[in-house]
Amino acid sequence: MQTATKVPRPRGSVWTDPKARAWIFQLLAIVLVVAMGWFLYDNTMTNLEKRGITTGFAFLNNTAGFGIAQHLIEYTESDSYGRVFLIGLLNTLLVSVIGIVMATLLGFLLGVARLSPNWLMRQLATVYIEIFRNIPPLLQILFWYFAVMLSLPGPRQSLSLLDTFFINSRGLYMPSPTLSDTFGLFMAALVLSVVAIVFLARWAKARREASGQIFPVALSAVGILLVVPGLAVMVAGSPVVWAIPELTGFNFRNGWVMIPELIALTLALTMYTAAFIAEIVRSGIQSVSHGQTEAAYSLGLPAGRTLRLVIIPQALRVIIPPLTSQYLNLAKNSSLAAAIGYPEMVSLFAGTVLNQTGQAIEVIAITMSVYLAISISISMLMNWYNKRIALIER
Repeated sequence: MQTATKVPRPRGSVWTDPKARAWIFQLLAIVLVVAMGWFLYDNTMTNLEKRGITTGFAFLNNTAGFGIAQHLIEYTESDSYGRVFLIGLLNTLLVSVIGIVMATLLGFLLGVARLSPNWLMRQLATVYIEIFRNIPPLLQILFWYFAVMLSLPGPRQSLSLLDTFFINSRGLYMPSPTLSDTFGLFMAALVLSVVAIVFLARWAKARREASGQIFPVALSAVGILLVVPGLAVMVAGSPVVWAIPELTGFNFRNGWVMIPELIALTLALTMYTAAFIAEIVRSGIQSVSHGQTEAAYSLGLPAGRTLRLVIIPQALRVIIPPLTSQYLNLAKNSSLAAAIGYPEMVSLFAGTVLNQTGQAIEVIAITMSVYLAISISISMLMNWYNKRIALIER
């Protein structure tokens, strides 16, 4: 009996192998990108050399020679451009953090109000959202700065609140604290209060899961925060000494000042971003099945606790991803401050420093890197929180 002999299959070329073709195309793409990058770099360096323009970051050690309206750290005109960069970074972070916190609070309130059974509250929230989200943020910044802040009276006719806070065309003047010798005792009492509240919240949660009985944790936490640190203040005295702004001559002295550019920028970005956050919150709440609300009501939970304990925790899984995009937009929109002269990264570093030094490539690269780092940090933080609250299936 004859056995069939296997005929060897002819080996094809690399172009007939899908894996080989994939590797070849990827290598060609890498080579093309590297070659393009090298061409741009070589062309840029050649042009800079022909024009006698020096490169590098040594200019950061040179003296700046100009003043800055707002700086969170000590600064004089004899400081370097490196310190100017740090001041611009801190001012950018200040606007971003304040704007994110205020826009989140306002956006959540508006989002809940959009679903309120109260007709007037629902319509007011709708009008707010439709107005502020459809006006470009730059126009809102210009409105708050030129039409509101600069139209306020001068320092001598300042608007005051309790003779402690004063607002005028030069900004908002607030008391500034100075730590006293009893501050350590006050902080110890405050830390003790926070620890007690944490244990109280855990005990209340375990009690609720075991018996269904609800303990008023929020009211108890407020009471603990008022009583324990309050006793420390009564025993040892005030932990801080407040410096009240005083009108001397043509301006106020002592205290803190929030310049009008910062107020206008913060208000505009907050109100603009809050309109988008409100719609995100509304859609997130509506994504939760109505059966969850009915089940909570059947267990005797009031509307407020149903929203806080049942609806919002489930809605957050839908809210967080688009909310991250709004945070990123707010941080990047802070660069619009250049239109009113607020000393953040773009107006201070990519504006004044660039004009004085002529180091366009280095200055723009540093500015772009800062906004990239801020955006990536926000994304990483929000992604971590999103994973933490994600549903875990059994």
